[in-house]
Amino acid sequence: MIPLNATHWQTTDWQQQYREMIRKPEQLWQRLALDPDEQPDIRDALQSFPLRVTEAFVAKMRPGDWRDPLLLQILPQAQEMQRQPGYSDDPLAEAAANPQPGLIHKYHGRLLLITTPACAVHCRYCFRRAFPYNDNRPEQPDWQAALDYIAAHPEIHEVILSGGDPLSLPDDYLSRLVDRLVELPQLRTLRLHTRMPVVLPARITPTLVDSLQRKQLSTVVVVHANHPNELDTQSSQALLNLKNAGFTLLNQSVLLRDINDDANTLAALSHRLFACGVLPYYLHVLDRVTGAGHFHVDDTRAQQLVRQLLATLPGYLVPRLVREEPGRDSKTPLALY
Repeated sequence: MIPLNATHWQTTDWQQQYREMIRKPEQLWQRLALDPDEQPDIRDALQSFPLRVTEAFVAKMRPGDWRDPLLLQILPQAQEMQRQPGYSDDPLAEAAANPQPGLIHKYHGRLLLITTPACAVHCRYCFRRAFPYNDNRPEQPDWQAALDYIAAHPEIHEVILSGGDPLSLPDDYLSRLVDRLVELPQLRTLRLHTRMPVVLPARITPTLVDSLQRKQLSTVVVVHANHPNELDTQSSQALLNLKNAGFTLLNQSVLLRDINDDANTLAALSHRLFACGVLPYYLHVLDRVTGAGHFHVDDTRAQQLVRQLLATLPGYLVPRLVREEPGRDSKTPLALY
């Protein structure tokens, strides 16, 4: 039964929530009781990277607080337009690892499929905020080319579905794609990178689970939560539903200035993730994408924070501090001592 006082976003299905996400700053200001006169001009930032956020995610933010750690992740800011040395539109050199449309192959034994440009939230630090999605649209002929590429590389045993967010796609589309992947006998693992359990937990339905489950493949879901406030009751239940379906759940965070660059915040996040059946996996230092410089935390501070976590948490709750560097064989761990 739906409580009489349930808010609109709690009473609609995920597709309706997705269609009705907040796209205009005025909606966000009104929803959070924010005074727009306190916010500098953001028109240029919006033209560079539009605003997108779900009502379910906004519901976790503190009304009236411009410094809310969840709001800061999606808030367009004028300082995004300040050019900084060392930042670029392609900080991970993905264009050089894009042998087929919709396919990125950087590491031995695994590759990534760009399944969709669509996402239920636009994180302002996203390293793909300038990605050429128009050149990587997953049309069916391109999927065949990608599948042929995988078949021609028998060392590839894991396929990662990414985007955008792969869970923004319909269940039947995902099911057909997974069926095509299962036909490749070399594959052992299917991995999905998604923010949906955090920003649109209603997306995690029994039908979705059925569309992803295949006895031939081990399924790993890598979620992206940066702050403990992101994991409310609805998100916790969504994650537990995935866990109970037999999926392995991992989390990767990005270290972000004024959002989670605090040992107590990171420790609380690890504890809350574990209560949802999720193991902390990576803590990324910021990818230097154009427009994200105001989120930067320097390496010395990052290393200090992880040393503090090691002193207070069991090892399985401490994420690995890493940087992604173009041309390397793997993520690069940052030395702590």
